[in-house]
Amino acid sequence: MIVNKKSIYYQRLFADLFLLNLSFLIAAILAQPFEILLQRNYMFILLLILNILWFFNASITGFYNEIYIRSVAEQFINIAKSTIIQIGAAVLFIFLAKEDLFTRNFIVFYGVFLFITISIRTVIFKKILHKLQEKGKNVRNLLIIGSGEVGVNFKNMIKDNMEFGYHFVGFLDDDKNNPEIIGRIDELDDKIKSHKVDEVVIALQNESTRQLDEIIKICNINATKIHIIPDYFRFLSDRFQVSTIGNFPVITARNEPLEEVNRRFIKRTFDILFSIFVIVFILSWLFPIIALLSKLTSRGPVIFIQERIGAKNENFKCYKFRTMKFDESKKYTFKPVVAGDDRVTKLGGILRRSNIDELPQFFNVLLGDMSVVGPRPHAIPYQDMYGQVFEEIKLRHNVKPGITGWAQVNGLRGDVEDEELNKLRTIQRMKYDLWYIENWSMKLDMQIILMTIWQMITGDTKAV
Repeated sequence: MIVNKKSIYYQRLFADLFLLNLSFLIAAILAQPFEILLQRNYMFILLLILNILWFFNASITGFYNEIYIRSVAEQFINIAKSTIIQIGAAVLFIFLAKEDLFTRNFIVFYGVFLFITISIRTVIFKKILHKLQEKGKNVRNLLIIGSGEVGVNFKNMIKDNMEFGYHFVGFLDDDKNNPEIIGRIDELDDKIKSHKVDEVVIALQNESTRQLDEIIKICNINATKIHIIPDYFRFLSDRFQVSTIGNFPVITARNEPLEEVNRRFIKRTFDILFSIFVIVFILSWLFPIIALLSKLTSRGPVIFIQERIGAKNENFKCYKFRTMKFDESKKYTFKPVVAGDDRVTKLGGILRRSNIDELPQFFNVLLGDMSVVGPRPHAIPYQDMYGQVFEEIKLRHNVKPGITGWAQVNGLRGDVEDEELNKLRTIQRMKYDLWYIENWSMKLDMQIILMTIWQMITGDTKAV
């Protein structure tokens, strides 16, 4: 590793978990005698849950991610958010366990101690790190060979992230005109000795193998650690992932976060809990009302079932409230719905504009065919129709389709009659879907859900 990011991550994580457990025990002892806590051993199950929740929440929100430096104020805000989640989980557990002693006092003490101790840890950690670096401790002198775009960007990243523990001494370059260049590449041996260089980063463009071998040889003679940023790195973006397979370095052309099993587990857990909530507290009373109105206003089934394409190109039966006039003769024909379509019933128009027609798909989520958030599932004829417009359409099926998605909350829902305009909208919609797949996070999912709810409340769903 070029930087000590993992070490810093684990130091902060373990320190905060220790403070979490300490805050829990102090709060419990202040709320009730210690003997009562030992008698109610299920409270230690709560403690375990709070530890696991803190870990997962930190992973989802990037709580310990310092690639982008945060101010102390921003960190306090993030600590407050994490503390609120902890309090919410504790309240829910105590309610379900019907606990009658560790209640309000315990919750207040725990929340206050947790916020204060972790806030203090954050400030102390920063101050200690800065003091050590000011004294020259835990700091390594870094020399960059090559002052091109990649070298300069790497230097800026090092300077912006003091906690990585590097002191930039300068560039070596033969051609560039940069005030931070301290010599030519053939002066490497002298510069390593005169500046007491600990590590060298090679960021040359189009370097020859012979030149690279000579640089590595000089660094090895001086026992200086070497890191190489390949020339092709300037072409890479977040969608690429650099890793190794065995002893071979490889570049993966698409970085998809949901390939990681722990992230799929988090997303699936949320899908199940959120779907149960919607089904129990919304669909349980809304379904009979819509079913009655549907039967009174038009003939046909209440639920419309259609084969759609899901993850891994596997078909599944997708559920919706029926919004169109029922015609047995055209049951198996396909024609996209456009604005002003006379096939849509009056009730159907209301359901479509409010997104309520999609609510039965929460049963699809529970069955595992769909996710709450993801690319919208296409009807099977779409695959051929839009595959001719957007050749990479199958990439959408690397994840489960969603009830709502990034394209939909950005106004790309439904089709239009103009064929050329519809093609452009389709391409844009697919690009939004692929962007979502490559940039997935639980934070993004929550943002999409909140945007969807707001659009439903305001009636601004862009539906037809």
